[in-house]
Amino acid sequence: MVASATSAGGSRRGIVTGEPHEPKHQTWAEIHQQARRFAAGLIAAGLKPGQSVGVLAAAPVVIAPTVQATWLAGGSVTMLHQPTPRTDLAEWASDTLRVLRMISAELVLLGDPFDQLAPVLEENGIRYLLISELLDHPESLDEPVPMGEDDLALLQLTSGSTADPKAVKITHGNLIANMTAMRDRAELDVDRDVMVSWLPTFHDMGMVGFLTVPMTFGVELVKVTPAEFLAGPLLWIDLISRYKATVTAAPNFAYAVVGKRLARVEDDKYDLSSLRIALNGAEPIDANAVRTFTDAGARFGLDPRCVFAADGMAEATLAVSFAPLFSGLQVDVVEAEALENDNRAVPVPEDDPRRETDKVRQFALLGTPLPGLEARIVDESGNVLPDRHVGEIQLRGDSITPGYLTVDGPLDLRDAEGWFPTGDLGYLADGQIVICGRKKDVIIMGGRNIYPTDVERAAQSVDGVRAGNAIAVRIDAGTRRERYAVVLESRLAGTDQEKEIARAVTTRVTDAVGVRPYSVVVLPPGSLPKTPSGKVKRAATAIEYAKEITQASA
Repeated sequence: MVASATSAGGSRRGIVTGEPHEPKHQTWAEIHQQARRFAAGLIAAGLKPGQSVGVLAAAPVVIAPTVQATWLAGGSVTMLHQPTPRTDLAEWASDTLRVLRMISAELVLLGDPFDQLAPVLEENGIRYLLISELLDHPESLDEPVPMGEDDLALLQLTSGSTADPKAVKITHGNLIANMTAMRDRAELDVDRDVMVSWLPTFHDMGMVGFLTVPMTFGVELVKVTPAEFLAGPLLWIDLISRYKATVTAAPNFAYAVVGKRLARVEDDKYDLSSLRIALNGAEPIDANAVRTFTDAGARFGLDPRCVFAADGMAEATLAVSFAPLFSGLQVDVVEAEALENDNRAVPVPEDDPRRETDKVRQFALLGTPLPGLEARIVDESGNVLPDRHVGEIQLRGDSITPGYLTVDGPLDLRDAEGWFPTGDLGYLADGQIVICGRKKDVIIMGGRNIYPTDVERAAQSVDGVRAGNAIAVRIDAGTRRERYAVVLESRLAGTDQEKEIARAVTTRVTDAVGVRPYSVVVLPPGSLPKTPSGKVKRAATAIEYAKEITQASA
């Protein structure tokens, strides 16, 4: 049971939050004591073993005892998607109510600043308790409510689940297996390591990797909210420097954004020499973005070898594979024609002049599966493929979910042997996982498989295109008329330079993949539909901007 391990932090290591304005430090031991009082309050309020609890709070120092208390009291946790200042609260309440019904939750725990949403929950018949009141419960839980490895610990809402709710079931056994595998592969040292993160707790990497792992094993954690990071992205770098952080992680776009800003900072402002792990995951990895970050960080003592790639998904609890530690970002360069026409990843030697042309494609090597996990590649008929043959990636192991909760009931996609189809197309290269793209997103034209990431990487290399905000969308998918368009964000949208951006993207993308886009749509910042964790939605973009896509082709 996860809750039984969460007192491991001792009296020194703990969590620092509230940066940069009001830093607050609490040891894991103090949080554990808070959680015991909190758990007693939950049981007194009627929480029964096995019940689901929704949590809506922002401050990590509040979320930590809330999550731990729910586990101590025998419940499972669902981190609800958080409304933003631009969110329609009526729509948010409707979506949240659907989620709570789906997971059979009768209780929401509300923390600042979301306690102001109490009237919205009341109007919709949703029972809630204020975290601030439960933290000061007068009694303390003597012993955790007994739970087994097969009992639910987390119900992780998948990206985009507010539109079509779906929750990944994560058991205590799943959670312990994946956290232990990550700890061992990352060689975490409780006495030495300091973790820094701004990742949201309603996303698996922020919740499991950068809250539950340090809380369970007693690693020092400095954690701020995504809103604080977005208000000033260099806060992330400042925290790494001030707290001598050794471990951090972020999706690719964050490295791209911070790399550009870091390049403009004066010498000696930061010290990044302490970093040994800067994990890049959760979205397709662009070697150029990583290089921008490592080149800018070199002036501040950053060793480029600390940035490495990883594969993960909520259905595996979190981590699937890590590239070798302190090896830097490693890419696999393969022949474009063999990849797109024959589904084979034929490597191109380092001294081959084709590496400087559009005749190659490159993908990040994501490392070998973590202990307790297996990966294999299968074709459309389910036949297992050999190394360097592209097919669907399937996973099996101790941290793989037993299934989903959906609006139509439970769903288990594993086969009789326990293999889970990820929906990712990729291949194995000497045992390392390589992801080419999502099966549903691959553009098929003239018998070729064109991967959206290649299109998007080319589009984002054009000056004026916002990093992480250019996407390729399929048009007339699955028909003989299948095409693709590029939809992107730029601060130059609506200016005289908008057409120049569109022309430059058209040229760059056509050169890169050999097929001209049907159209290029340039939108102002903040226009692209995104999931609560910040990922762009390709299908939703194609629907929402169908008219603009057609008009731009004229």
